[in-house]
Amino acid sequence: MGMTVKGMSNAMKNMQVDQIASTMDEFEKQFENMDVRSEYMTNAMEASTSMTTPPEQVDALIQMVAEEAGLQVGQDLDKVGVVGKTLPQKEEPVKAAPANDLEARLAALRR
Repeated sequence: MGMTVKGMSNAMKNMQVDQIASTMDEFEKQFENMDVRSEYMTNAMEASTSMTTPPEQVDALIQMVAEEAGLQVGQDLDKVGVVGKTLPQKEEPVKAAPANDLEARLAALRR
């Protein structure tokens, strides 16, 4: 790539169309080669890391972290169903009946 950039710089100084075209072709070829090598390395690394860690261990680790955080993971999201687009209306809190006569009398006095 460095040689191609230097060649491009020289071609631009001289403004020779043939040299610029050949330099650009070389640049494109180098870029395609680098892209192929990069894709090969990415695939090789993904294959090696996916083979070294069993999926069961990954699932167990996710579950352990979720339990520590107090979360439920996985299929529980599927059980939720359709999510609505409106907010629920606030309900008036239901006042509990007084437990004994003293609480009933205090409640009557407060009114």
